[in-house]
Amino acid sequence: MTPAEAAEALAAPIGTLGGLFMLDAATYAKGAELGFAGFDFYFAGRGGVMGDVDADVITAVLAMFNPEVVRTQWDAGRRVMDPHAAAEHFVGCGHAWGRAHLPDDVDAGRMAELLATVVAAAPVTAVPLFAAWRSVPTPEDDKAGGLHYVNLLRELRFGLHAIAVAAEGIAPLEAVLVKGGIPNAQLFGWGEPFPDPAPVRDAWERAERRTTALISPALAALDDGERAELVDLVQRAHDNVG
Repeated sequence: MTPAEAAEALAAPIGTLGGLFMLDAATYAKGAELGFAGFDFYFAGRGGVMGDVDADVITAVLAMFNPEVVRTQWDAGRRVMDPHAAAEHFVGCGHAWGRAHLPDDVDAGRMAELLATVVAAAPVTAVPLFAAWRSVPTPEDDKAGGLHYVNLLRELRFGLHAIAVAAEGIAPLEAVLVKGGIPNAQLFGWGEPFPDPAPVRDAWERAERRTTALISPALAALDDGERAELVDLVQRAHDNVG
């Protein structure tokens, strides 16, 4: 399996699997326990690895969200606790989710090992959120480690995709509409009026191909067999989440 083939095969399962803990009820229960309200914990936790920065920095790294929503929820989260502390709690939720939900019949340790090679090989140029998440300590147990590295590859691809989308001249709202329609746009904090995304669909497909090209060099750190093995492990983990 070539790097580009692996990149294409991993895009969907990595995107879904790495994000499940972020929307899990247990994560938001933990957020409420800490004093966060609703989606504030998501912004404080995912963006908190960047440190105590202005909301514009978080808008920049999260790329597709409505900037007004980012500022409101980021500032609300900062009033609850220091962003680095919020990130530690959020990371812990991810690790706990991995322990609870990754299937027993998938070798999460091997998945983590292969993913670790990929993320270590990836340059951090222009992907600061990935760089910040890569500096987070790695858990020692297999399932938590597996989820940890799935999320790292997810953040790498997300950051590279944001670059590709911008290079094609696609606005963030247009990008989320092309990807998932109005429900997706609302999830990212956008409201009416919603433009017709049809005129940018071809550009978005070019951005997808550019994203594949940008992430493929990191996957070249594995050989053909290892890439096929990684795709199989990630897909089975995705398909059999408990």
